[in-house]
Amino acid sequence: MSTAVWGGLLGAVAGAGVLLVALRISVLRRPQLSLRVLPYVRDVPRLDETRVVRPAASTPTSAAAGIFGPVLRQAADLVERVLGGSSSVRRRLERAGLDRTVQDFRIEQVVWGLVGFGATAALVLLRALGGVGGVGSGLVFCVLGFVSGVLLRDNRLSTQVKNRERQVLTEFPTVAELLALSVAAGESPVSALDRVVRRSHGALSDDLGQVLARIRTGEPVGVAFESLARTTGLPIVARFATGITVAMERGTPLADVLHAQAADVREAGRRLLIETAARKEIAMMAPVVFFVLPVTILFAFYPGVLGLRLTTP
Repeated sequence: MSTAVWGGLLGAVAGAGVLLVALRISVLRRPQLSLRVLPYVRDVPRLDETRVVRPAASTPTSAAAGIFGPVLRQAADLVERVLGGSSSVRRRLERAGLDRTVQDFRIEQVVWGLVGFGATAALVLLRALGGVGGVGSGLVFCVLGFVSGVLLRDNRLSTQVKNRERQVLTEFPTVAELLALSVAAGESPVSALDRVVRRSHGALSDDLGQVLARIRTGEPVGVAFESLARTTGLPIVARFATGITVAMERGTPLADVLHAQAADVREAGRRLLIETAARKEIAMMAPVVFFVLPVTILFAFYPGVLGLRLTTP
């Protein structure tokens, strides 16, 4: 075969490769159907749950569940039978705004327990190589590491709940004022809620987005806000939902109710700040007593002591 034929074949192969790469790039650059449709149906609930539709996210826990699914599910069932409290876990997951089931949370606990088990096993192995510790004590430490990992994930969930509730309390006055301004401008409560949900982002906005989704699927406004009052763990948000329901049923001016509730939340925040400062008064004095005061005394007396040493014969 001549050189010209080989050159033609190589050129054809290279051209076909470039064409395939160009076609694949054009396909990858084309927006997916879910990304084009999702912004218009974001506030419509799915059939199997009442949460707002969100794009699926891949996490290390979901990847581990996909690979070691049966073993992790069996271990999660065992943890569920030992610990129990599935209703409490479900409520805390809702309050934390996590789109997970109790089974997913138990799998996460198992994964955290395995991480603790692995870290403890590594430490036990290092101690064994140094000639310290035995097999029985090492086994006990590994079991304690697994239990610590499981309990640490549960504690992390409680921390997530507290952080989200703190975020809701921070956002509440602003959201309530925006709703009051929209209602005072002549919009209906549902339209005002839609405007606020579209213009704001945060934990409270997500909760109100779920309420708006229930309303758009045919649920009465009062019933939707009553469900928010039942699921939330904050008395202020429950009072807010109940106040909107009562105002719509009895014809109370809704803008005045929202302004009053926002003022109450701001006043409660100021009281909480003052109470926290009063509780931390001793802790705030610790740096002054144990750091600033000794340094001040040292700077005041050290020159005199040094002068006495220099003048003493």
